[in-house]
Amino acid sequence: MNGVIVGAALVRDGKLLAQQRAWPPGHAGQWELPGGRVEPGESEAFALARECSEELDVVVEVGERVGEDVALPGGKVLRIYAATLVSPGEEPRAVEHRAVRWLGPDDLDDLDWLPADRILLPAFRALLVG
Repeated sequence: MNGVIVGAALVRDGKLLAQQRAWPPGHAGQWELPGGRVEPGESEAFALARECSEELDVVVEVGERVGEDVALPGGKVLRIYAATLVSPGEEPRAVEHRAVRWLGPDDLDDLDWLPADRILLPAFRALLVG
C-alpha cells in the first residue's frame, strides 16, 4: 500500500522512546516516534523493524496497532504499532536524529511533537498507563 508511514511506540519499563528530528529545517528540533515509509513489497511490520534498525541501531519486535490512523499531507497516513526491544539491555541511539529520550506518561506533554504524533498522545499515554 502506497503512502503508509509506520511509527514504533517503543516501550521499555513503562517509558516510551521519542526521537528529535535534525531535518528538514521546518521540523528540526521537533519530536516524533521512530519509523518511516513502507516501501513497495514490504509488510508494515517489516518496514517498521527496518526503520528502527536504521534510525536507532536496534532490533525490535512489532506488536499490536496503537491508536487510529492519522491523515498526513499528500494523502499519506501514519499508522503506529507497539514495539519492544528484542534485547532489553540494548540502548537505542540517535543515528539520523538529534537525540532520543525515554518518556514516562507525565513527560509526554513536555516535548514539541510533530503535529501527527501530537494527535496520538492520548493513545501513547494509554499504552504506558496500561
